[in-house]
Amino acid sequence: MEIEKKFLVSDIPDLSQAVKVFEIEQGYLCSEPTVRIRRKNDDYILTYKNRIAVDDEALNVSDEREMPLTKDSFFHLKQKCDGICIKKTRYCIPYQNYMIELDIFHDRYEGLILAEVEFDSVEESKLFEKPSWFLEDVSGKVDYTNSYLAQK
Repeated sequence: MEIEKKFLVSDIPDLSQAVKVFEIEQGYLCSEPTVRIRRKNDDYILTYKNRIAVDDEALNVSDEREMPLTKDSFFHLKQKCDGICIKKTRYCIPYQNYMIELDIFHDRYEGLILAEVEFDSVEESKLFEKPSWFLEDVSGKVDYTNSYLAQK
């Protein structure tokens, strides 16, 4: 199970703190439940994601399953995606006991910057104190899901 919060970011923090950097391209074969293909550097992944309802609407909770794809399979499935493929650079930045995934979007969404933080429990997510460079919590807003952005 994946429990996460997503935030808008105004200013890019010091990226020299990033412990990993990924170039990501992803598209969606289905949005409900989510079936996504992703290229993450030289890895290719098919993901099935089913949203789980929780009392806290400002929290993203989902059952997520991944399986590897070949490069050829990725490019074959890419032609079948709904909407556009999203391109972004992801920086993994340690913060307190968490790993922030900072996504800087490219092409159509140039200028959009989102940060995600994963938690072990709903209770833990409620105790999270965000860094000063996080703006609005957009976890419960469909407009900021990657599957929605791909359809827009």
